Amino acid sequence: MKWVTRENAKVGRVACPWLITRFIDPQAEFLFVPREEILDAARREGAHSFDAKGAEFGHRGRKCTFETLIEAHHLHDPALERLAVIVHGADVPEDIGIAPEAAGLLAVSEGMAKVSPNDHRKLQFLFPVYDALYAWCQEAS
Repeated sequence: MKWVTRENAKVGRVACPWLITRFIDPQAEFLFVPREEILDAARREGAHSFDAKGAEFGHRGRKCTFETLIEAHHLHDPALERLAVIVHGADVPEDIGIAPEAAGLLAVSEGMAKVSPNDHRKLQFLFPVYDALYAWCQEAS
């Protein structure tokens, strides 16, 4: 399935593809487009839209898109729930203090955005970071 979001991926737009690939849709294909093209691209491509205004999956209430995807796909995993707290803190500026790891994840995500403008390369480089955080969360749960 295709999944579409806005370009210039940082925390949520890297965390969500990791979650989607690892737990929802292993064959997922990600499209990164300008903000104003997301919904049209989703319709044209028959894709799920995420992490953008009006998207199928986005922030809902106090939940970030990562948490919304977990809830929508009924993923019940204590390690994933712990990782969701870290992602939430890194993705929602006013909640940065929710978990000490959130600030580190934000720093790595912001740094990668400066190192590579290519969103698919960001996924390639940062998926191992999320794999490592998830493994750490499994041990800590």
